[in-house]
Amino acid sequence: MAAVGDGISVAESRRVALGAQGFGGARRDVRRAIRQAGVLQLDSVNVLCRSHYLPVFSRAGNYSRARLDELSWGASRELFEYFWGHKAALLPLTTYPLMRWRMRAAERQVWDQELSPDLAVPWSVVVGMRRLTAERPGYVDQILRIVTEQGPLTAGEASPDDVRRKRSDPDPDPTTGKMWNWQDAKIAIEYLFSTGRVTIAGRRHFERVYDLTERVLPADVLNAPEPTADEARRELIRIAARGLGIATQKELCGASGQAHFPLPAATGREVIGELVEAGELIPVRVEGVKQQAYRWHEAKDRPIDAQALLSPFDPLIWNRDRTHHLFDFFYRISIYTPAPQRIHGYYVLPFLLGDQLAARVDLKADRQTSTLVIPTLTPEPDASDFVEQLATELQLMADWLDLERIAIPADGPTARALARALSRPRAK
Repeated sequence: MAAVGDGISVAESRRVALGAQGFGGARRDVRRAIRQAGVLQLDSVNVLCRSHYLPVFSRAGNYSRARLDELSWGASRELFEYFWGHKAALLPLTTYPLMRWRMRAAERQVWDQELSPDLAVPWSVVVGMRRLTAERPGYVDQILRIVTEQGPLTAGEASPDDVRRKRSDPDPDPTTGKMWNWQDAKIAIEYLFSTGRVTIAGRRHFERVYDLTERVLPADVLNAPEPTADEARRELIRIAARGLGIATQKELCGASGQAHFPLPAATGREVIGELVEAGELIPVRVEGVKQQAYRWHEAKDRPIDAQALLSPFDPLIWNRDRTHHLFDFFYRISIYTPAPQRIHGYYVLPFLLGDQLAARVDLKADRQTSTLVIPTLTPEPDASDFVEQLATELQLMADWLDLERIAIPADGPTARALARALSRPRAK
């Protein structure tokens, strides 16, 4: 039986995790904030601002969102879009060669009935491509020719005939759900994106704009030596371990949605075993965690003096079970929950203070009135003395979002104390 390693407390594992994610000291510059977050998950919800901007704000403070746009989709880009697990994300260009094995796996997955839908590509693409191959042979090649001749294009602009499926048409596979009931051009171009033949050249009103990969990404990235699949998987788990600081196998490479990088269980165990043998991962026992945990060999336990509002999609907290254990904070996103069933609000950001999550802050940017709105504010049961720091952070966010005022329709003693703190004159 493998050694389980020394035991560490939840408090120590929490500090290690926060330090690994770039919290605990002065605000970072944008590049360093991106590097320490590791991955910026993309999401279409814009009630406050797009989700990928928020982890950088949490670590860098009042930075230019245009700067992140340039790094993501501009001529001097340092990031590219692909899938982190099955979720759309911005990743450093240095990881592009590590994704090539996944691009080939995506191509195989469309035709191999035995491969897991979590392996490489959204299940909607798998199902849609199997249907398109039977119903419209040669259609994908048509789409690729249009992108080649006319790109960059949106999926709708790439449609050769503008034939559109109706919302009332039966879904060919109910497991995809109505939200994945894509038009044929979207399915085809997402398949080409999954396999690396096209990539995301930019965003137009947040809609993806596609072009040939060789016209978008730098030549030195495309021509970089390609690691083997085993080498790529080892490096990706290194990246995950470095970003998490301390984690179980499930958190490093388990099922998509729970891990930084999903792998089949047997493959994940093998790669982790190799990194343990090399001394890069150190087995540890975390208080209260039944599963074996692993600490990145360079991860440090330092005092954490953090102050940040966290996106629901921040890498620190996107694994809700891990968040519950590290912070004793049960957190679920409520944007898909019917309004009468919401407890803490619609778009709720945890407030990190020190090494604890002190409150849940429901936030909305009312752009018509240039107001940062706080509909709901819920302190944690044991939290105290956080109102002044939260007021500072909310004012920083309002300035960052170019909002002129802050409104607190939330009620209760904490909300009233926050309103008083925000009403005091600001230091020049």
